[in-house]
Amino acid sequence: MTERFDYIVVGGGSSGCVAAARLVEAGHHVLLLEGGYSHRHPLLDMPPGIFKMINGSKYMRYHHTVPQEHLAGRIHDIPQANVLGGGSSVNAQVYMRGRPSDYEEWHELLHRENDYPGWSWADVLPHFRGMEGNNRLYNDLHNADGPLLVSDPGHINDMSRWFVQTVQALGEPFNHDFNGAKQRGVGFYQFMNRRGKRSSAAYAFIAPLFDNPKLTVRLRSRVRRIEVENNRATGVVYRAADGTEKKVYADGEVIVAAGSLVTPQLLMLSGIGPADQLKTHGINCLADLPGVGENLIDHPEVPIIAMASGPHGYYKQGVGWRMILNGLQFRLFGTGPILSAGVEAGAFVNPTDRDGEPTIQAFCVPIVYLDRDTLGLVKDTYGLTVTTVVIKPRSRGYVRLRSTDPDDMPLVSPNLLKDPADARSMIDGQRFFLRAFQTNPLKERISRVAIPDPTDLSDEAIMAHCRRFVKTNYHPAGTCRMGPAEDALAVLDSRLRVRGVDNLRVCDLSAMPNINAGNTNAPAMMMGSRCAEFIVGPAAAGDTPYTLTEHGHGVAAT
Repeated sequence: MTERFDYIVVGGGSSGCVAAARLVEAGHHVLLLEGGYSHRHPLLDMPPGIFKMINGSKYMRYHHTVPQEHLAGRIHDIPQANVLGGGSSVNAQVYMRGRPSDYEEWHELLHRENDYPGWSWADVLPHFRGMEGNNRLYNDLHNADGPLLVSDPGHINDMSRWFVQTVQALGEPFNHDFNGAKQRGVGFYQFMNRRGKRSSAAYAFIAPLFDNPKLTVRLRSRVRRIEVENNRATGVVYRAADGTEKKVYADGEVIVAAGSLVTPQLLMLSGIGPADQLKTHGINCLADLPGVGENLIDHPEVPIIAMASGPHGYYKQGVGWRMILNGLQFRLFGTGPILSAGVEAGAFVNPTDRDGEPTIQAFCVPIVYLDRDTLGLVKDTYGLTVTTVVIKPRSRGYVRLRSTDPDDMPLVSPNLLKDPADARSMIDGQRFFLRAFQTNPLKERISRVAIPDPTDLSDEAIMAHCRRFVKTNYHPAGTCRMGPAEDALAVLDSRLRVRGVDNLRVCDLSAMPNINAGNTNAPAMMMGSRCAEFIVGPAAAGDTPYTLTEHGHGVAAT
């Protein structure tokens, strides 16, 4: 039997969940295809569960970069979600939108288009605000009634507090809201959770619609190609959970939200992309779009790791009797370390121009963070990790086909820190936060800095450290970017439509013309909401762009 839907959404990540939900709310029959697993798992729900899930879990897929020649041939991983809700189901839950200038930059790039819908801060803010259910803030920038539950940290370790006080001692202001009027400063992040339970895109937007007959969600259903007839997307072919291939049709549109590494791969496998690359793989080119897979942007991060002078931080907080006591405290009182995602505090600074917009974001994690690169170099004990992130990187990479087999991971080259300006910013950021380890009150709680070597803080030594340890901040973007018609590398128009193919849109982070300054999960949801708006029209006058509030916070978050 031929299956037909009004809309097919490919990818049940943050943007795909929101786009599908809004289309269903508008009365359309929607099929949401997700290649991964259900989001319902205790370790996914609790804030610190990410540390168990990030390494070796079926809820993650691991892309391996091609050798990075500018990093002495290093190959590093880019983990991506393999679960309904996408990154919002496996991330550290930090709620960050970016700053208004990010979207004014998009507006300046895109406003020359005919039929331009608007991507300025004034255009996107109603979507951010409409989705948000904040437990502290309610004003022109924040909403308290939306389905996405945003909260202050449920637990703050003393090491995080000392970090915040120390960065203030270095001259940075305390910032009570990184999504407020100013991004600069140091403070405590807000998170997408409530009372120790994750509020992912799956919980906030899809769970309230599970009983709605207009929504069909199929898990472990990985799309293999988009069907295109006469320059029009008509449906998709996917491999179902039982291993069989199935074809489904869309009477309206196909919306691709498979993520910045898989969306370009899927387009190319479907004959949409650079004609020369497609020819190399024997793929018939249906739409020659040289920009598919180009312009890969990611936030590079580099750690500073120090050993504590005493029992400060979360070392062994999840082992033996401590784990049992933490669990009992949470069950009995709803308090304790289980409410912490590890990242509690952070900062946005400009180390070279205090009056300029921030160039570096920092994450304070009150543990000695051990991974493949640092294992054996630092001691597993009490300590502190501060990662510095270049938030407006200039480096650009690419995603290309490895083969015509959809199960083969694409070739990925992020080129982190390849641009000299990014390298300079990272050196300045490292040097600024290394000063924090030598400033009270943090100084009194640190016995020594393990990496980088504090005895040699020359540019050359810090850069060597950065090349050795730089990795993804888990924010790949830009590989199918929006742009004006005269831009040969613009894959999408400003309404997220794929150029040269009717009834086909992309609404995930790959559509970003440039990355936002900060975490990208909330912007991904905003883009899903905007995509649906372009299809069904704006919300009724006086309404927020998202209208699931009648389902209530309890339903959305359980």
